[in-house]
Amino acid sequence: MTGDEAAQPRVLREYALLADGERGALVGPLGEVAWMCFPRWDSPAVFPSLIGGSGLYSVRPRGRFVWGGYYEPGSLIWRSRWTTTDGVVESRDALAFPGDPGRAVLLRRLGADVAESAVEVCLALRGRYGAERPQELRRDERGRWTARVAGLHVRWSCPVPARPLDGDELVAEVRIGPGEQRDLVLEIAEEPLPEEPVDPDEVWHATESAWAREVPLLSASAAPRDARHSYAVLRGLTASSGGMVAAATTSLPERAEQGRNYDYRYVWIRDQCYVGQAAAVGEPLGLLDDAVRFVTARLGEDGPHLAPAYTASGGSIPEQQPLDLPGYPGGSDLIGNQVRHQFQLDSFGEALLLLAAADRHDRLDADGWKAAVIAADAIGQRHREPDAGIWELQPARWAHSRLICAAGLRAVAERRQDDRRAGDWSALADQLVADAARTCTHPSGRWQRAPHDPRVDAALLLPALRGAVPPADPRSRRTVQAVREELTDDLFVYRFRHDDRPLGEAEGAFVMCGFVMALAEEQQGNRAEAMRWFERNRAACGPAGLFAEEYDVTQRQLRGNLPQAFVHGWLLESARRLGAR
Repeated sequence: MTGDEAAQPRVLREYALLADGERGALVGPLGEVAWMCFPRWDSPAVFPSLIGGSGLYSVRPRGRFVWGGYYEPGSLIWRSRWTTTDGVVESRDALAFPGDPGRAVLLRRLGADVAESAVEVCLALRGRYGAERPQELRRDERGRWTARVAGLHVRWSCPVPARPLDGDELVAEVRIGPGEQRDLVLEIAEEPLPEEPVDPDEVWHATESAWAREVPLLSASAAPRDARHSYAVLRGLTASSGGMVAAATTSLPERAEQGRNYDYRYVWIRDQCYVGQAAAVGEPLGLLDDAVRFVTARLGEDGPHLAPAYTASGGSIPEQQPLDLPGYPGGSDLIGNQVRHQFQLDSFGEALLLLAAADRHDRLDADGWKAAVIAADAIGQRHREPDAGIWELQPARWAHSRLICAAGLRAVAERRQDDRRAGDWSALADQLVADAARTCTHPSGRWQRAPHDPRVDAALLLPALRGAVPPADPRSRRTVQAVREELTDDLFVYRFRHDDRPLGEAEGAFVMCGFVMALAEEQQGNRAEAMRWFERNRAACGPAGLFAEEYDVTQRQLRGNLPQAFVHGWLLESARRLGAR
């Protein structure tokens, strides 16, 4: 196998995610680590081949094989599994979990079943998205390789002697007997590494134990295995700060050659609140506390000037800029995000919904309540301003933004009825709903997107789900009907109609909206229909069970950055709510 062969991009459904909370890696069908940033989610990639940079780390059997793989239940421990002409070869892969912010340990344990097998291994570590090659590459007396890459400290332990190729690419052939296991351990750190490498048995045991502690069984959910897997994905995307990145990647195109490529390696307040609310359904889960901690801190620091998104450490997102890379086919090579300049009013409403949900479980402390007051006051100050809305478009008086703020205000007023401000919050909620009713009620009786935009929008399913208006409100019922009739194809849901083109020519179906539709149908009493929407949309993934933002219904392919956290969050919520009925 050549490095060029392993570096070729795959369709997104073929990638699996390894993650430790502080960073993540995508692994392809040739056992190639095609994407990994270090030390943090938004740091430069050390394995950037996904978007055309040099550098890779691959393991695969020699000869002919058929690829497969699966996650060990309730974890992000991935087993690449290759059926060869002689037997089965596996690579058990994980990032040591939970992650150390300054040090990553990538574990790969090779095994074979009934026949001796040969596995080809190639390691070509690069720094700064492939721009910097290793320096001081050397092998010690025990066969371990060390190097410096872009100021980082690297050590690679391989069970057989590896040889350099082209100066800084290491290649080896590892032979594995039946029932044997051979360990590859890659350590990357900001500071000098300890003299002795980690013990793989100890790190594997600690990682297995940590995943078992962190991921609940979720046996009462409508689809326990998928709900549990989504929780594991979301936990893997959540840093020690509590911040959950929207996705592990950047620049994966939502629509090929349409210029829609974004860096999602940051924490969107809205997405964080979605996942926190999913974790608050029924028995509260740990991700609820993480979301509250991060959102509380951001509201405390920025108040009414809350940004739509932050780095995982709570910092400002960098300006958008290109890299000098080819990009993923059909995409580009952008890092940073212009969302830093937007105002998104609905973030305050979602924050209130999150904090009220935490309060229902007695998991909101004094700082959390102060954050709720800050968010409520911010809505009072800023609700008349145009905002970019849920879909981050040109500023307008979006109906969804105002109705979600009304839902959040109602939720906190209900939780703190003895607070002197509760009456003011309820009155403001009524005012927001009345304003939306006056300016955003379509002649057909449903909600419309904005005063100037009469189209239906799948986001307008959310206000009834979150309590801005009753489910029986005629506008709620007619909005569900309009979304069903105008924005769906084969039980997949699109956000809104862009123009006169068929829905699928403008963009992919939004998988999140499919799960929202399932909950809307269930709320309207259509249990069987709810389950149809749920089952259809939870199938819009690849073998690793990862969801992207969009789904190309015609080609049955994933589109956009991977994995998309809010899709997994809505799967989790819909599975828990539908399972409780």
